Amino acid sequence: MEEKIKKIQTGTTTLGLVCKDGIILAADNKATMGHLIVQKETKKIYPIIDQIAITIAGTVGDAQALIRLIRAEMHLHKFDQKHISVKATTTLLSNILRSSYKSFIPEMVQLILGGYDFRGPQLYSLDAVGGISEEKKYTFSGSGSVIAVGVLEADYKENISIEDAVELAKKALISAKERDVYSGGIGFDILKITKDKTDWIKI
Repeated sequence: MEEKIKKIQTGTTTLGLVCKDGIILAADNKATMGHLIVQKETKKIYPIIDQIAITIAGTVGDAQALIRLIRAEMHLHKFDQKHISVKATTTLLSNILRSSYKSFIPEMVQLILGGYDFRGPQLYSLDAVGGISEEKKYTFSGSGSVIAVGVLEADYKENISIEDAVELAKKALISAKERDVYSGGIGFDILKITKDKTDWIKI
C-alpha cells in the first residue's frame, strides 16, 4: 500500500494558490506512463460546480471516476441547498476516498480542491485515503512540486492579487517543467476562480 501511495506523487505538477480576491489552480499538460509520454496536452483541472474546481494527480481512471461522482452528488445537493460550500464538497470527497480505502480498493489519487463561496476563497488538499488539509497560502502535488514549491516559497506574498498569483503560478510551472522530466507538455492550464465566475487561461 505504501508503495502504491508513493506512486501517485509522480508524473505531474499541479498547484493551488489563495489570493485576496480568489483562487488559482494551475497544472502542466504532460501525461506519462513510466518513461513514456502518453499525451502532451492532457487535462488536469476539472470544474465541479459553480465556483469550485479540482486538480488531479495519480491514476487518471480513478480521478475521472471520482470527478463524475462528486459532480453528480453536488448537483443533487444543489436542489436542496441554495448555496454549495467548498468545505462541504471537500468533506464529501474525503468521505468517498475514505470509504474506498476501507473497502481495500483505494483511489490512487492526490487532489487539490479550490473554490469561492460565502466564506470567501478556500483551498484544500486531499490524499488518497481521504485526509484533508486546509491551505491558507498555497499547495502542490506531483513530481515537479519539489521544484515548484521553491518558487512559491520565495515569491508568495500575503494578500497576493489574483493577477500576480497567475504570474507566480506560471513561474513555478516553468521551473518544474525545466527540471522535472515528468512535467511539461504543450503549455499550461490555469483556472482563476473569483466570487462571480471562473476564467481559463491557456499558456
